[in-house]
Amino acid sequence: MSSKAKPRPEPPAPPPPLRMLSIGYGNLVSAARVIAIVSPQSSPMKRLREEAGARGKLVDATQGRRTRSILVTDSDHVILSAINPETIAARLEQGEEAEGGA
Repeated sequence: MSSKAKPRPEPPAPPPPLRMLSIGYGNLVSAARVIAIVSPQSSPMKRLREEAGARGKLVDATQGRRTRSILVTDSDHVILSAINPETIAARLEQGEEAEGGA
């Protein structure tokens, strides 16, 4: 018999850090889960909002203010925000730049 040692298995890689995206008024969403940020004025977006409400997948984060953007997540949730889509997209890009520059 040979006395060779078995190689140790590699430890699992740590999960990536959870990065949160501010969508206004103290509300946060996981940046990794957002797949789209859209404007709510078009008919398809109004329909998306209504269908998400009927399915129980609508999250209203507007705090009673006017809806200015709709975020769609990979879990099929629809999130309403009172912040402009451009502002949210800029916040998302800033977070990506901070990660890459480290």
